[in-house]
Amino acid sequence: MSKVLEINKLNYKKNNKLILNDINLSLDNGKIIGLLGANGAGKTTLMRLITGVNAKSSGQISVAGVENKAARKSCVSATYSLDGFSKSFGEKNAKVRDVLKFYIDIYPDFSFEKYQEMAKYLEISCDDKLVDLSTGTKEKLVIALTLARQVPLYLLDEPLNGVDIMARKKIIKSIIQWKGDDSTIIISSHYVKEISSLLDDVVILKDQKVYQVSPVEEIQSKYHLGIEEYYEKVYEGGLNDE
Repeated sequence: MSKVLEINKLNYKKNNKLILNDINLSLDNGKIIGLLGANGAGKTTLMRLITGVNAKSSGQISVAGVENKAARKSCVSATYSLDGFSKSFGEKNAKVRDVLKFYIDIYPDFSFEKYQEMAKYLEISCDDKLVDLSTGTKEKLVIALTLARQVPLYLLDEPLNGVDIMARKKIIKSIIQWKGDDSTIIISSHYVKEISSLLDDVVILKDQKVYQVSPVEEIQSKYHLGIEEYYEKVYEGGLNDE
């Protein structure tokens, strides 16, 4: 199985504070990976570094064999806030169709057909104004836009935050339904129990490092724990490896 992501000796500081320290990570193609960690553990920072947004770091990051930061952006699709679109088009005027047109114009790999399928399933209308969208619909829109791109790696950063339970279920089903067989998804979420059924592997960030990388099957067979329980025990230091 080929490697979609290779990170070697990655370090990142912000305002002279160490955020990530000597990060080494290698992920296989075709999986859904849970990126877990406490608030401030560096999950969002790591995702931004993978996409090439955060610049001042040391170490190497390669996505699908591409190391160059500018070229790497064409290999990764990440969830982004819609706030910028509201400001660009005007708070009261920005519509879903404006955001959609932006994605079509900017990303040559964007599949309008795939977006249409997801938008229909997730009940998103092109005519809706961004200002009128509920939090759940905004998150569904972000997921549809992100997954409609045809890339090896998808980064979903807290896609369930502030979303009601029915919308969360729809988002989770959409992730399963529209993931390509050869693509990899890294998903960060505090709703660990709800995303656990999606996951093949778990990556835990702790103490500025990749603390654990574990296949879900191993967690279940070796520790007889659910993903949420395992994650909590790792953070509490109460995991028995015997």
